[in-house]
Amino acid sequence: MNTIFVAGHAKLPAGMAANHISESLTLTLEVDRKYGVIVDASCTLATEHGRSFVKALLKGYSLQDGVDEPASKLKEGYLGKAGNALEAALKDSHKQYLLHQ
Repeated sequence: MNTIFVAGHAKLPAGMAANHISESLTLTLEVDRKYGVIVDASCTLATEHGRSFVKALLKGYSLQDGVDEPASKLKEGYLGKAGNALEAALKDSHKQYLLHQ
């Protein structure tokens, strides 16, 4: 297999729909082993629309280049309560990726 599976976690803010299921947000990334490119992404946001949006936003970025650019795109594009949690989960995913390189 030419990809690896990376997961990052972050605490959700109080009062979110997803918070009734779990107090944390999980972001999972399928990453090309050689180039670090995100080929697929998923998260535990409550709506399919939100999950699809985050997936489309993150696909194609290389974790080898860091996460400043995709984190910036998340801040610009995702305007919901979970924005900070998504950014933190992305940074945690990147940290996990670097630990296993």
